[in-house]
Amino acid sequence: MPREPKYWRYEAHPDSAVNGSKALSALMNQFRKNEKGKLSKEDRLTIVDQALVLLERNYAHLPLKRAMHAVEPIQRLRLVRSRIEATEEEKLPSEMLFHQDVQRVFTSNRDFHTSYGLPVPFKHKTAYLPFLIEEYFEKVSGRINEDEPKFLVSKLAKGFDPNHPTFKPGVEVLYWNGVPIIRAIEINGEAQAGSNLDARFANGLDSLTIRPLHSSLPPDEEWVVLTYRSLDGRRLDLKQNWLVFTQGRDGGSARETLFGRELGIDIKKDAVNKARKILFVPIVPKPTKECEPIGNGISRKILGTRLSDLFRAWEIETRRGRRFGYIRIFSFDADDVDQFVREFHRLVKALPPDGLIIDVRNNGGGEINAGERLLQFLTPHRIKPELFELINTPLNLEMSGRDPELSKWKQSLQEAVETGAAYSHGFPLTDEESCNNIGQIYFGPVVLITDALCYSTTDMFAAGFEDNGIGTILGVGGNTGAGGANVWSHKSLRLSMGNRPDSPYKPLPRGVGMSVAFRRSIRVGEETGGRPLEDLGVVPKSRHFITKDDLLNGNRDLIMEAARILASKRSHGLEATVKYRDGLLTITPKTENISRLDVYINGRPRRSFDVRRPERPFRVNVSRRGSVILKGFDGAGRLVAVLREKF
Repeated sequence: MPREPKYWRYEAHPDSAVNGSKALSALMNQFRKNEKGKLSKEDRLTIVDQALVLLERNYAHLPLKRAMHAVEPIQRLRLVRSRIEATEEEKLPSEMLFHQDVQRVFTSNRDFHTSYGLPVPFKHKTAYLPFLIEEYFEKVSGRINEDEPKFLVSKLAKGFDPNHPTFKPGVEVLYWNGVPIIRAIEINGEAQAGSNLDARFANGLDSLTIRPLHSSLPPDEEWVVLTYRSLDGRRLDLKQNWLVFTQGRDGGSARETLFGRELGIDIKKDAVNKARKILFVPIVPKPTKECEPIGNGISRKILGTRLSDLFRAWEIETRRGRRFGYIRIFSFDADDVDQFVREFHRLVKALPPDGLIIDVRNNGGGEINAGERLLQFLTPHRIKPELFELINTPLNLEMSGRDPELSKWKQSLQEAVETGAAYSHGFPLTDEESCNNIGQIYFGPVVLITDALCYSTTDMFAAGFEDNGIGTILGVGGNTGAGGANVWSHKSLRLSMGNRPDSPYKPLPRGVGMSVAFRRSIRVGEETGGRPLEDLGVVPKSRHFITKDDLLNGNRDLIMEAARILASKRSHGLEATVKYRDGLLTITPKTENISRLDVYINGRPRRSFDVRRPERPFRVNVSRRGSVILKGFDGAGRLVAVLREKF
């Protein structure tokens, strides 16, 4: 019989990854030492009562969650409250057990929008292991083995020295504390709020080594023993302490001070992404003048961007000489939405016209209007922003009469008293004019790359992409994260009601935070209209299984798959030179794969003609300056391009 491989155990230095990092055990010992007398019986009752207000009187998805996940969060909170009331102050269970009880109620809803945030000392802390673990699939006889995912260490944290040379990017992870790694991820995923199986597994992996403590309970273990296969085939063990660092009062992105009223974000994912940036220090690639090879016959030319935290942009050239554009959108959490939209516009215009890849993997969302306003650049059709509904409760009706931002929901909530409707009418959060005021600027085919960590605004962007028939969605997971709501913090709700003594919203003790899915989003497509986005998500039409080469070499296989899809699509082009002089407008069009042009001047139709080669200028008498719109149709009469020009 073959001999069992020899196991080696190494202990990594606990303070090597981030300056000021400390072992998790030190934080937990500090907490246990100081927890007595910190959170009183009255404090606990206040927290539970405020959770009941949010979930029972504001929570937009409560009926859906009860149906889809067979949960009863209201009754669970009432039981927690009853037990607190029946227990003498000095006999109350530990504060950590209390937080665990409340957080489990929130997590049972499978909704990252509706969350419970831990107090000091956890509020601005992040627990981490100084390496990343990611999933990949092997090719067997030229085909992907979809049934057996594998896991490797893809990155080591800045300054991390495991004290031996075999632990490095590329090693395969086999066990986590003696548990097969895939099972360890599943167990961790069940403790997350992912609304579908793909999302739970993806979040179980995403939070395996990084856990923001404002929205996650601390790990139960003080260290992890990781069993891995080294690059030379040996099976070895690494023992690594959990570490903790302070992410900064705004770095954790708990956003507990005041959620933006048009925000759709997974605050936990946002915090994980920011921790990754701190720990693994991604290098912002410098712009290049020419395409440089990155392997597998792919070359790229890197474009500069003013918003490198939000965007990456490349010009891709394949081995067959085809050129495509690539834009990675890391987040929609823009400080200045207008600037965000302008920069996307600039990058798209600078990329090749024959096909565009938009990659939104790992994007936890942000400003809803930042996502919805981008769609107009990619389609000739008018964009309809998603609709948002309030659940019909007396408290929401009262708020709609007090908060001007909620006033357009008031009438339908009043009518619901008579009609018995569960929800108000739906209204957009993003002004429809701002979703269409610029129009199409890209006329080639588009592929959108998604994964199960796409959430909230990113879900809405993907849904709008599909509902408006913009292009093909290529998923590296079987679904998106399925977060369909506008999220409000407890403090936002308090401010909405004003400083009234009879307000149901009371201050939360010791900096505890809460948020709730306040307005649910409804899709607007012909086939999906009226369907909620929550829990259902956006299922991709095509699937790519991430390979080892993707993880270690810049997503080369993924980019090739997206380029293959683009190469199978027909590209369209529409440009025009517009000149105006003394009431005469001269238009010189330049088209590609367009058979007919319709001409609108100052909003009125003026000409329609078949495109002939070579294209010649045509003239139109006009009474005043204004705008011209050219609508291009293909041979089947389908609208494929719309160009707007001012004169």
